[in-house]
Amino acid sequence: MRYGGFTSCIALAHDGDEVPTLVLDAGTGIRHVSDLTGDNAFNGTILLTHLHWDHVHGLPFFTAGDREDARVSLWLPEQPGGANATEVLARGMSPPHFPIGPEGLRGDWSFSSMSPGRLRVEGFTVEAAEIPHKGGRTFGYRVSDGRSALAYLPDHCPTKFGPGADGWGEYHSAALELATGADVLVHDAQLRSDELASEACFGHAAAEYAVSLGQRAGARTVVLFHHRPDRTDDELDQLAEQFGSVSGPAVIVAAEGSVLKL
Repeated sequence: MRYGGFTSCIALAHDGDEVPTLVLDAGTGIRHVSDLTGDNAFNGTILLTHLHWDHVHGLPFFTAGDREDARVSLWLPEQPGGANATEVLARGMSPPHFPIGPEGLRGDWSFSSMSPGRLRVEGFTVEAAEIPHKGGRTFGYRVSDGRSALAYLPDHCPTKFGPGADGWGEYHSAALELATGADVLVHDAQLRSDELASEACFGHAAAEYAVSLGQRAGARTVVLFHHRPDRTDDELDQLAEQFGSVSGPAVIVAAEGSVLKL
């Protein structure tokens, strides 16, 4: 009731702008992006970290993007074998699973694949790196406007490389490079450390790992993100209290509708 239940989506706007032009992931939270555009169509870019349902199922309900005067460039990680981006999206969004496919969205939409590396979009510089998850290629992103930087690793399975020094997973180079010196690190915190043994196989990280990664990388703020769906508000309050006095980065438990100024 307090932290919210929509799935992964973050909207970014430049200083002085109220309307976002860059959206990270298109979970059901993208419905709220339409509220931010007012009566206007969305004109901007969507970057998907990967293609799991909780990161794409908001697309057909993104009303600011599904109108004739919208302009939307959507990028997703290049798939093994070079599968076409539109075709890949259509595997989950097309009849008989859904009434329309990606090409049925109104407006000027483009669908493209990207490799790890640097991309310049909507006045932002984006660094993309492949990070371990489960069930499909997954990217983490570092987004900068030249003054501040946000690292976004919403789904991350560091235990894929072993338990690491503290049992929470390895602090591998891709994660560290994305997070180093970031003003904000938004990171997968679906699990607690005591849940890793039984649930890390699903591809997620512990909150303890997220905070420790922020410490090691010198991030200013860590936002614990992608909460376990059955985690209650009170349990998330306890998580915030647990890390309230941690040395190093400030720790925030993500809540729907939160606004951060970098």
